[in-house]
Amino acid sequence: MCPVLYQMLANNLVRSTRRIRPASRFPILRLRGARHASTLPENPHIYVHRHPLDPSKRLLSLLPTEPATLQLAIGTCNVLPPTPQNFETNPNFLPILSSVFATHATSDPYVQSQASVYASPGGMDLSGPDDGAGGANHQGGAGGAGHGGWIHISDLRNPPDYGRIAWPEDILGSVEVDGNGRFAGGTGGWQDSGTYRVVTREGILGLTDYMRGKMVEKLQELERQIKQNS
Repeated sequence: MCPVLYQMLANNLVRSTRRIRPASRFPILRLRGARHASTLPENPHIYVHRHPLDPSKRLLSLLPTEPATLQLAIGTCNVLPPTPQNFETNPNFLPILSSVFATHATSDPYVQSQASVYASPGGMDLSGPDDGAGGANHQGGAGGAGHGGWIHISDLRNPPDYGRIAWPEDILGSVEVDGNGRFAGGTGGWQDSGTYRVVTREGILGLTDYMRGKMVEKLQELERQIKQNS
């Protein structure tokens, strides 16, 4: 083929490719814009709704449903992003969160991986909680195989360094395991921390994929019940 003709064909191919690229992205932009509600930039799993009773507020929820169900929202804020100063937790939300963790926490692969540490030959030094301010990960029970202890399950927005526990405001609750890495009573005897905060300076509610899925399932179930009874 003539070199000049070859170069012309190559240039045409490059120009054609450049014209095609924007079109290939267009469906993705349309799909993202088709959602009923926008999401938080820092947490794409949390939906932002207009508050049905107060236009000056935003309602945050794990559900995309419009109009949003007030009783099942995470909480409200006046401006975005939510901060400890402008966010108000929905009093109904934490009891729902706790009930889901009590039922499903020990089935979470993330929690199970933490429990497996107790079954390791070396074990860990888990002689009891420290001052609760991000110190060493002492969680109850002596180190080494054959000793049980407590696993403190914390929010993923501010994960602690290995071998240390999270800040109290990040700890959702705890489950108990034996020296073989098995959960006490089969369910771990879930205990609420009583110190957890949905929003801190580090961000808003951050759950594992597994627990977020269980929360969404529970909220959808409750939403159906509310609609049936309304």
